[in-house]
Amino acid sequence: MKVKLENLTKRWGPVYAARDINLDINDGEFVAFLGPSGCGKTTTLLLIAGIYKPTAGRILFDDRVMNQVPPKNRNIGMVFQSYALYPHMTVYENLVFPMKLKRVPPAEMKARAQRVAEMLGISQLLDRRPGQLSGGQQQRVALGRALTKQPDLLLFDEPLSNLDARLRLSMRAEIKRLQMDLGVTAIYVTHDQVEAMTMADRVAVMKDGRLQAYCPPNELYDRPRTLFIAGFVGNPPMNFIEVEIVLRDGVYHAQRAGFDLPLLAERGGQAAGRGPVILGIRPEDVMIAEEGIAGEVYVVEPLGRDDLIDVRIGDVHVHALADPNRRCKVGDWVHLRFNTQKIQLFDPKTEQSLLWT
Repeated sequence: MKVKLENLTKRWGPVYAARDINLDINDGEFVAFLGPSGCGKTTTLLLIAGIYKPTAGRILFDDRVMNQVPPKNRNIGMVFQSYALYPHMTVYENLVFPMKLKRVPPAEMKARAQRVAEMLGISQLLDRRPGQLSGGQQQRVALGRALTKQPDLLLFDEPLSNLDARLRLSMRAEIKRLQMDLGVTAIYVTHDQVEAMTMADRVAVMKDGRLQAYCPPNELYDRPRTLFIAGFVGNPPMNFIEVEIVLRDGVYHAQRAGFDLPLLAERGGQAAGRGPVILGIRPEDVMIAEEGIAGEVYVVEPLGRDDLIDVRIGDVHVHALADPNRRCKVGDWVHLRFNTQKIQLFDPKTEQSLLWT
């Protein structure tokens, strides 16, 4: 099923929770709504589900306007952060409950429930109640309950937030595999950029109720269009340094006190003569080398495969990833080499990228 949002807006009094949201979701596509708490992602999901009614704009399923259609008639499956299982019912009863409401024949209910239980690996749990299950098992039951409805659209509201890190990793893979196998359209709300980047075909980044970007994960990572996106997407987060771009001896330089970095012409030329600009570069694109910009190691954070090195250059701090075998120590002086092909530049007033428009 295709989903289209046209100028979708939700307002409570003077406060906008979602404002002029426009996006298209293709049939069978997995889309993530990504952003910090309070950005409007869950509100937008609940508008699509019909739990909230829009203040303005339209919601379309396969070109049919759904604004006035009640949730029970939208044929959606929803998985909540709290799982929302009925504690007095067994797993089997939880799985078949949505079908009872739709008056599905008992034989078909049983067949669907068993098929979904086998798919999710919970066949041996059908006689248990939610209180007898682990968090991961409850999450599978909640997903199974949504799937037994055979929905045209699956909605996920931060479904993995209550799980430990290892279980979240395996459930991410399970949910993505199921969605691909079933070919069902899915919308997944999360504040975790790793979930969004690894699971979604496209990511809608939201801030303060507005859509900031809607594109594939690699474009979001490599070509951030705003300062907010650049800082929110990526772990460890991007370094930001306020610099001025000047042309000297035919070469563009990003410079400030104690910092002077030659830039590629196609990047530096976009920002020269503008006054202060924000230079952004990810820690994985900053390397400790034999020569480069000198700085003092301020903090070393071992991450296992890499060390995250905080290097003080003048009055700014730059994070770099280093091989642990280098054994960098606090107080050491090192040289940093920047991958200038990965440099991002932003206007500090508008916070818009100067490279990607």
